[in-house]
Amino acid sequence: MSFGIHTAAYIAASVLFILSLGGLSGQESAKRAVWYGIVGMAIAVMATVFSPGVELSFTLVLMLIIGTILGTILAKRVEMTGMPQLVAALHSFVGLAAVFIGLNSDLTAHEFATNAEKIIHEVEIFLGVFIGAVTFTGSIIAYGKLAGKIGGKALILPGRHTYNVAIVAVSVLLMMLYMDGAGSWTLYLMTLIAFVLGAHLVMAIGGADMPVVVSMLNSYSGWAAAATGFLLGNDLLIVTGALVGSSGAILSYIMCKAMNRHFLSVILGGFGGATGPAMEVDGEQIAIDVEGVGAALNDADSVIIVPGYGMAVAQAQQAVSELTRQLRALGKEVRFAIHPVAGRLPGHMNVLLAEAKVPYDIVLEMDEINEDFPETDVVIVIGSNDIVNPAAQEDPNSPIAGMPVLEVWKAKQVFVSKRGQGTGYSGIENPLFYKDNTRMFYGDAKDSIGKLLHHIAV
Repeated sequence: MSFGIHTAAYIAASVLFILSLGGLSGQESAKRAVWYGIVGMAIAVMATVFSPGVELSFTLVLMLIIGTILGTILAKRVEMTGMPQLVAALHSFVGLAAVFIGLNSDLTAHEFATNAEKIIHEVEIFLGVFIGAVTFTGSIIAYGKLAGKIGGKALILPGRHTYNVAIVAVSVLLMMLYMDGAGSWTLYLMTLIAFVLGAHLVMAIGGADMPVVVSMLNSYSGWAAAATGFLLGNDLLIVTGALVGSSGAILSYIMCKAMNRHFLSVILGGFGGATGPAMEVDGEQIAIDVEGVGAALNDADSVIIVPGYGMAVAQAQQAVSELTRQLRALGKEVRFAIHPVAGRLPGHMNVLLAEAKVPYDIVLEMDEINEDFPETDVVIVIGSNDIVNPAAQEDPNSPIAGMPVLEVWKAKQVFVSKRGQGTGYSGIENPLFYKDNTRMFYGDAKDSIGKLLHHIAV
């Protein structure tokens, strides 16, 4: 491949990646945007494989074939409920690749025309390995938490921020020694402590905040890729890494604002400033059967459905879509309220509802619908906990204190579809379940909603 064609291919891939990111901002354009990304990545891979200076060896072809096969198998097997942990696992691959490339570059002899070039190269190696190492172990811990292999409770060590700052300071010192010719041991030592830093940062974040963590790790992986791009002199990798890094950081900032959190607290690990025990919850959870929920829906004029991760686990979106269709056919106003961090991945609920053919115009964000709850006859909460938890407003010592939530308890009646009486993934008790206007609709969400369909007047 000539240099001109190679450059043109990289430019085309960059444009397609930008179009892909832009299209993902809207539900109507998201499917087209995904195809932009697919085509852009195909062009990028082919242009890199056949670029000047790259030898098309047996090993390279074999790795491409293995990667393609593994990627196809994963894509076909993973369910939507497993997507958050899959994304976290893929981020770890990016981080580990950055570490390997940096270490390999350190082991490879280089000739530099000026001392400035040598300094820049060493800084690129150190930054690429540092960011990659933090991304790798942080993503592994995030995967473990999202997959339920590690507890969702935050690991809060005394003086944890001091430890983090000390690790960063030692890493900077090691970089100065490395650039002063102390030897490769400084790079290896930094890699080890950066692994510790990445694991500690994510361990200090509770399950309720994992959507932000996934977004932040996405940003880290982008910056690791960009640093690797500078190290390899690959313009497309620099552009792609910068796009991923900046978009992930912006999304994390938006989500932090939605949760009333400080952006820096995400980077440093651990949210909130609670200083005392959480408020005790009095009362009991009162159950209701399918006939009772059906009667309330038949009498209601306005209904708001709040989906959460439990809906994804139960794969109840199709049943929810059919319930919506039946209620709207009866002339009732039905809308969906989506919290910015509902589920375990940004946009998780929107994707599920779009898959179930729920009309886009009745799927509303928190800010658009929160004021409507007092005038709503019935709210159905399906597998949500933290995003409808009044403790965020009522208990200053709650782990989610200050987080904006969907104020469902202000509606006339609230039905919570839930498997049992447990606190759920985050381990935070929810006073909503004990309020006078709340009834617990126990059972698997898919089965419960399926039975409910037979009790809607048609």
